[in-house]
Amino acid sequence: MRSETHSAPLPVAPSLDPLMQAAHIGRDYRQVSARTLGICLVSIAIGLTAAIVAQGLLRLIGVITHLSFFGSVGWTLVDPAQNRLGPWVILIPVAGGLIVGLMARYGSPAIRGHGIPEAMEQILANRSRIPPRVLLLKPLSAAISIGTGGPFGAEGPIIATGGALGSVIGQWIQITANERKILLSAGAAAGMTAIFGTPLAALLLAIELLLFEFRPASLLPVLAACATAAVMRGAFEGFHPFFAMPALGWPAAQELLAYIPLGALIGFAAVLITRSVYAVEDLFGHLPVHWMWWPAIGAVGVGLIGWWVPASLGVGYGNIDGALAGTLMGSTLLLLCIAKLLSWTIALGSGTSGGTLAPLMTVGACLGAMLGHACHAVCPQLGLNANLAALVGMAAIFAGASRALFLSVLFALETTWQISALVPLLIGCGSAYLTSSLLMRQTIMTEKIARRGVHVPNDYQADSFAQARVRDHASDTVVALAATQSVGDVRNWLDGADPGSKHQGYPVIDDGNNVIGVVTRKDIFTPRTSGRQLLAEIVRGRPITISSDATLAEAMRLMATWRIGRLPVLAADGSGRLTGMLTRSDLLSAYRVHLSEHLELGA
Repeated sequence: MRSETHSAPLPVAPSLDPLMQAAHIGRDYRQVSARTLGICLVSIAIGLTAAIVAQGLLRLIGVITHLSFFGSVGWTLVDPAQNRLGPWVILIPVAGGLIVGLMARYGSPAIRGHGIPEAMEQILANRSRIPPRVLLLKPLSAAISIGTGGPFGAEGPIIATGGALGSVIGQWIQITANERKILLSAGAAAGMTAIFGTPLAALLLAIELLLFEFRPASLLPVLAACATAAVMRGAFEGFHPFFAMPALGWPAAQELLAYIPLGALIGFAAVLITRSVYAVEDLFGHLPVHWMWWPAIGAVGVGLIGWWVPASLGVGYGNIDGALAGTLMGSTLLLLCIAKLLSWTIALGSGTSGGTLAPLMTVGACLGAMLGHACHAVCPQLGLNANLAALVGMAAIFAGASRALFLSVLFALETTWQISALVPLLIGCGSAYLTSSLLMRQTIMTEKIARRGVHVPNDYQADSFAQARVRDHASDTVVALAATQSVGDVRNWLDGADPGSKHQGYPVIDDGNNVIGVVTRKDIFTPRTSGRQLLAEIVRGRPITISSDATLAEAMRLMATWRIGRLPVLAADGSGRLTGMLTRSDLLSAYRVHLSEHLELGA
C-alpha cells in the first residue's frame, strides 16, 4: 500500500454559481482586470451625476433659505443670519423639523442623521444596499432642514446622496456586493468633491470610512468618480480654494512644538463633543413621543439659539472663512463656537437630516483661533500664527471625532491651498488622533451603529496570509494511493488498522508521483465498483490543487470557492508532483503564529 501519511477528503467540487466561477483557480481577486475598467466607467457616470446633484442641492438650499428667512425668490446660498424676523425666526427651524420628521416617518427613516454612519451600516450589515427612495428623500429633507436654519453644511447630505446613487446603480446592474460597495463609496466621495473640490480628501474619506480596504480594484473607480466630480465642479464654479485665508508662511521649529498641546486639547474637545451628541440623542430617546416629532422639538432649541446668535443658523461656511482669515476675534469667536456647538448638538441628537463636517470644523476653527490668540498673548516668543492655529483646529477636531487622520489633513490642505501648513496639520491632527484614541473607543461616525451591534473595522494592515507561502505551512507527508492499485486491495487496507486508512478521501498518483485525481471511501465501497477495477478507472475528476509557492491567501480562496477543507500541494516546478497537503488546521496554525507575533509586539 502506497502511503506517505496524513490527509482527508478531497471531494469533487460542487457546481458553482457564476460569481464563484469568477473567483476560479488561478485568479487573484485583488488584481485589476477588464471588470475593474467597467466599474470605473460606471463610477465616472456616478461622479458626473453626483456633481450635478450637488449643484442642484446647493441651489435648492438657496431657494428654501430665501423663501424661509427673506420671503424672496433666489437660488444662491444666502446667510440666514441677515434676517430681520426677530423672535419669529424660532418658528422657521421648527417648521423645517416638522417636515423632516414627517418625511422620515412616512418616507424613509434612513434620511435621519448625518449620512456617513448610515452608509457605513449599509456597507457592513446590508451588502451596500440603500433603498432607492433615499436617493430622492435625503437631499430633499436635507435642503429643507438646512434651508430652514439647520446648523449643518451641505456636504453631509450630498455625501449620503452620492452614496445612495452608487448603491442604487449597483442594485440595477449585475455586480457583486463588494463592487456595489465600491460604487457606493465612489458616489459618496464624488459628492464630497462636488461640494469642496477636494478629490484626494474624498478618496481618503472612502478609504478610511467606507471601503475598509486599500487595493487598486477598489481605489481606481473611486478615483475616477472623484476626478470627474472635481472637473464638473470646476466647470460650474471655477478652480479656487473653498476657504479663503491669508497666505501662511512656513512655521519656525519652536512654533511647531505648540501644535502638540493644541492638537491634544482639540482632540479632548472632540471626545467631549462626540459624547455630548450621543448623550443628547439618548435624552431624545426617553421622550414620551414618537421619534417623528423629535426634529421639531430639537428645532425649538435651534431657533432660540439662532435668535440669540444668528450666525449659528445655516451652513456657516462664511464662519469658517472668518475664523481662518482672522476677521472673527475675541468674544465673537467664543460666542459663535458655543452657539454653533449647542445648536448642532441638539439638532443632530434629535435625528433630523444633516451632517457633521461643516459644524465640527466651524467649532474646531473657532477653538483653534482662540487657543492661538491665547498662546500668542501668554508666550509671544513662540510666534504662533492664530490663522494657522485655526486651520489646525479645524482639521484636528475632525481627526479626533472621526479618527480619519489623513482625510482631515488633506481636507484642510485642499480647501485652503496652504501647503506650508502641512507639518503643523500633521502634528496637530496626530496629537488629536492620539488623544481621542486613548479616551474614546468609538467615534462620532461609529458609535451609533456600534450600539446596534455592527462591528466597524478600524485597522488597516497587510494580510499576513498574502505573505505566507504554502510550502512553509503544509504537511510534507501525505497518504496517497497508487493509480495501479485494485479497488479490492484498497478495500482490504481501509478495513485494516493502519492509521493512514482512517481518512475519508485520498489523492491518487501515477508512477511519477503526479496527482491524477481523488477517490473517497464512497467511491471505493459503492456496489457499482468492482474489486477488480484499478483506481485509475474510478478516479474522480481532476482535483483542486495548489502550488507549493502559492500564498495562504490563495489557498483560503480555493477552499472557500470549492467548499473543501484540504488541498494537495504540488511542486512549484510545474511537474505536477505531489509534495504535501495543506489543511484548515494548517491555516489556523499559521494564523496563531501571526497573532502571537502581534501580541509580542503589544499590538
